[in-house]
Amino acid sequence: MTTSHSPNISVQNGVTVVEMTEEHKTLNESHVEAIGNCIMDLVEKADPPLMVIDLTQVEFFDSSFIEVLFRAWNKLSKREGSAFSICRLSIYCKEVVEVTHLDRLWKVYGTAQEAVAALSVESK
Repeated sequence: MTTSHSPNISVQNGVTVVEMTEEHKTLNESHVEAIGNCIMDLVEKADPPLMVIDLTQVEFFDSSFIEVLFRAWNKLSKREGSAFSICRLSIYCKEVVEVTHLDRLWKVYGTAQEAVAALSVESK
């Protein structure tokens, strides 16, 4: 089963927020192509280049979704004044991020509001 539903996209205080929905509970290789394309398109369009990925509905992701996040961060980080973070991780997803040490690469926040506030301040 693949999902074609796009994440919810909003711009809050100049920060692009990508919120995964209920349809994104499991993000594995069979589900991430469309999500990856959407996120990469947003990375190119984000102005300013500030992005938060809100994983509140995600209960599981595998290495293919980590690759999407890494590619998005990598591309965004090449733009001046960029910032990238993730937030609202499930216990499992938080463990994956910590075990892979991605929490040293990306800032992880408890809520999207915290992430937006931090990225908004960083960009000034």
